[in-house]
Amino acid sequence: MLPLLSTILELRHEPDSDPRPAGSIEDVLAMRERDDLNVLFVVIDTLRADRLGTYGYERDTSPTLDRLASGGVRFAHHLAQSTWTKSSMASLWTGMYPKRTGVNRFDDIVPTQAHMPAEILKEAGFNTVALFRNGWLSDNFGFGQGFDVYMRPSTLPIPKSIRIENPTITARGTDEDILAAALEFLRVQGDERFFLYLHMMDVHEYVYDRESALFGGTYSDNYDNSIRWADGVIDVLLAHLAHLGLRENTLIALASDHGEAFGERGVEGHARRLYRETTEVPFIISLPFRLEPGIVVAARTQNIDIWPTLLDLLGLDSPPDIDGHSRVSDILASGRGEAPTEVLGTAMAHLDQTWGQRGRDPMLSVAVTDGSLRYVRREAVPGGEVTEEVFDSRLDPDETRNRLDQDAEALLRLREAADSYLELTPEWGEAPTRELGELELNQLRALGYALP
Repeated sequence: MLPLLSTILELRHEPDSDPRPAGSIEDVLAMRERDDLNVLFVVIDTLRADRLGTYGYERDTSPTLDRLASGGVRFAHHLAQSTWTKSSMASLWTGMYPKRTGVNRFDDIVPTQAHMPAEILKEAGFNTVALFRNGWLSDNFGFGQGFDVYMRPSTLPIPKSIRIENPTITARGTDEDILAAALEFLRVQGDERFFLYLHMMDVHEYVYDRESALFGGTYSDNYDNSIRWADGVIDVLLAHLAHLGLRENTLIALASDHGEAFGERGVEGHARRLYRETTEVPFIISLPFRLEPGIVVAARTQNIDIWPTLLDLLGLDSPPDIDGHSRVSDILASGRGEAPTEVLGTAMAHLDQTWGQRGRDPMLSVAVTDGSLRYVRREAVPGGEVTEEVFDSRLDPDETRNRLDQDAEALLRLREAADSYLELTPEWGEAPTRELGELELNQLRALGYALP
């Protein structure tokens, strides 16, 4: 059995021990011709971009992720498509906006007609394995399509230091469980070409230990402590990849499903609103070689762009007629110091505010970003009166001052974009649904969700 994280610090990655060779833009393109590449895709649930050092945060929450970005590719302005995990991840995996996936409520299922990245990679010869701890991502909701193994890992004993620092945590385990299962998979099958997806939950649950408790004890401080803890878990994983000689042939991508609010507008948590703090998330790619310096893509990108980009890097085709775009051209342009070759004019986020309430009609909220502008529309009652807000990050970086009455032309343009988005229909018709049992509902309630 894997020892606890606190006892395997010798595996931690040192900044000067990166085994990967130096690379170039030409090597980025040459990846399409390689047949030895693995894919490691890590989602840190509930991670907002502006709490990472590589995105400008002043606290040292993320030394490992900062290293990944400094020698890889960081997408500076990246948008999640929802602030609720199931809807957001359905868009991330399919490359389609929530209106087109139809996965917007608690009992919706990803349709089997969706051609998921795991299916594409399996068809290309990858061994596909997923380890997750968020119940909204269970195979029963359609997320297991294409995976040879799709499982929630067994739980290890929770260290006493974590229970002390987090007295309300239950015995559901920690991300060490995912780490243990991932390392065992790499030990047994790491010599076969693999796609390994890890969905980490400790930031969502504010888990940390004494060593990670660097930033105080407020609600917001605890969140930062948990990021530092998760960063350490990834540090051990990367060190193990290096120990096995796999860093040099593994493409690593890190993303998140949504962010977290800390009362910036009187609301805490997520799955309620579509403002900056809950929709702006990180997207970082670490290549099988080091880029010196790393590349920063300044163009607006979205979670629906993640898999078109990764598949393009691997020389594989994305499904047709999706909303996302490969951003490889932007990576190349940024690496050459050129202007972005493709800038999407608008990006969308979507939330059905009654997603967890059985028998309630949808109560929609949509956010449109366009350059520095963000338009947020929210129904006060299902199908009824709406509130509108417009923010400009150039004038108001925190986006707390509503400029609704100050730019009529921008308001009209963004309102029309929202109208056009809301007219979209599900790609495969209405999403199938299933009944959730009381045990499953209780497991989801334990994550903090208010469910019927």
